[in-house]
Amino acid sequence: MTPPARPVPTAETAGGQVDVRGPRFGAWVTTVVLAVALVTGSGWLVAAQAVVFAVGALAGLRYAPYGVLFRTLVAPRLGPVREREPEAPPRFAQLVGLLFALVGAAGYLIGAPLVGAVATGLALVAALLNAATGFCLGCELYLTVRRAQTARTA
Repeated sequence: MTPPARPVPTAETAGGQVDVRGPRFGAWVTTVVLAVALVTGSGWLVAAQAVVFAVGALAGLRYAPYGVLFRTLVAPRLGPVREREPEAPPRFAQLVGLLFALVGAAGYLIGAPLVGAVATGLALVAALLNAATGFCLGCELYLTVRRAQTARTA
């Protein structure tokens, strides 16, 4: 009897590692979605982005809608993966984005547009920073929390 086959790692996720280009692509798409939401004041669009963040944070980047787009449409045209990073920091960043998007969507949808705009704007700034420079605020927050936990147990 042969053991069950293990899934073959893809360009996006391999052994808990992700192609660094995937999260950056996702940040570009997120930037566009949140900019449109901010300009239009659409709580439903922010809520849709919250769903995207939730899938990435809870199920993993392999299943995140923008990750699927990257893996199927973009990555094959870019050539081989040159750099990978651990998946945990970008997943944590998705969780942080989810929290801001939930506050933004709730603000817009319950009639508090200033709350919606501020939360959506903060998420937009973080996404744009990641997209344009590769600096991920949520990832850095993850690393800071991990260092603090390590120092606390030492």
